[in-house]
Amino acid sequence: MPRNASKFQRESSAIENRQGAVRLQRALLQRFLVRVNRELGLKHDSSAIRFVTDAEMARLNRNFRKKAGTTDVLSFPAEVRTRPVELRRRVKSLRGAFLGDIAISPTVARRNAKRYGRTLTEEMCILMLHGVLHLLGYDHDTDRGEMERVEAVLRRRLRLC
Repeated sequence: MPRNASKFQRESSAIENRQGAVRLQRALLQRFLVRVNRELGLKHDSSAIRFVTDAEMARLNRNFRKKAGTTDVLSFPAEVRTRPVELRRRVKSLRGAFLGDIAISPTVARRNAKRYGRTLTEEMCILMLHGVLHLLGYDHDTDRGEMERVEAVLRRRLRLC
């Protein structure tokens, strides 16, 4: 890496945009992911995020969750993780590990943003955080509100709605 590379360039995380239907502020999303990783004590490249078309998201949802139609975010852990007992302990045990991949549909995110009165960038940040928590082993379908509580705390810390 060149000596004059910015701190942001050195800490950048993998974000790939594979859709063109929704214009994204990629630099803002990149900086937010860096903030999430710092807040959680994770490596800057602990996850990879891909923004995909609705058709691709529907295919992923069908193939991996056996559900029809598109969705906003899907997480694909690099390995099966047990339900975390406590966030700090969980992050400490995974520090330095590659957690996995996250797919996000900006088209669905745009609809959600309108529905909830948020900007598209806010909604995309919320989905990125949500995806990272899934990679850490949280599952809102089975954890009796644990993931929701952790996510609410992190949203306040990260200044999200």
